[in-house]
Amino acid sequence: MTSIAIIGAGPQLGLAIARTFGSQGFDVALVSRDPGNLDALVGTLTAEGISAAAFPADVLDRDALTQALKDAAARFGGIDVLEYSPVAGLTTTMVTPTEAEPTHVQHEIEFQLYGAIAATKAVLPAMREAGAGTLLYTTGAGSIDPVPQVGNVNAAAAALRNWVINLHKELDGTGVQAAHIGIDVSIGTPAVPGFPTAQPEEISPVYWELHTTGRDQAELVFSR
Repeated sequence: MTSIAIIGAGPQLGLAIARTFGSQGFDVALVSRDPGNLDALVGTLTAEGISAAAFPADVLDRDALTQALKDAAARFGGIDVLEYSPVAGLTTTMVTPTEAEPTHVQHEIEFQLYGAIAATKAVLPAMREAGAGTLLYTTGAGSIDPVPQVGNVNAAAAALRNWVINLHKELDGTGVQAAHIGIDVSIGTPAVPGFPTAQPEEISPVYWELHTTGRDQAELVFSR
């Protein structure tokens, strides 16, 4: 059996990715900080014939995140694909570069970059030993083309993007793929009037593409 762990699993993109991989026979480990939401997602996927289980953890709690991934690996016999895309939500204060204090950026670095590093360290050793695996990390396209209104969020996302592309280079030839996905649309409904949108089901196939046919790519940008 093969499995995917989705960090920051929610009812939009996370669920769509779970369906994309689950429809290909993958077991799905769902990780986020809200057990109630996770249980609802597991119920939805189970009803669709997809094997799924919940592993509650907050990405800001490194020990809990590591344990959740260990538990998922034990449940499903390993983790073949890791997808990292948590959303900070109400814990984020969005500021411009001139408004930003170090704490504004530090919180986002903890959430985006340090959480990704912790998750990676929990699954990468087994992938390297097996000579196979996929590591996928999602940000908004502000990691590539930043927007001043969310300067602190973009700075942390850019740091994660840089780290992932470096990881891709480091893992070249090991059989383990690492890639960054930049999403240059609003998911589901427009965040800003006139800004392009896409449904989660339109975006999730790019993750399967990177896992299967796009293993030489360090980055893929989804846009309209």
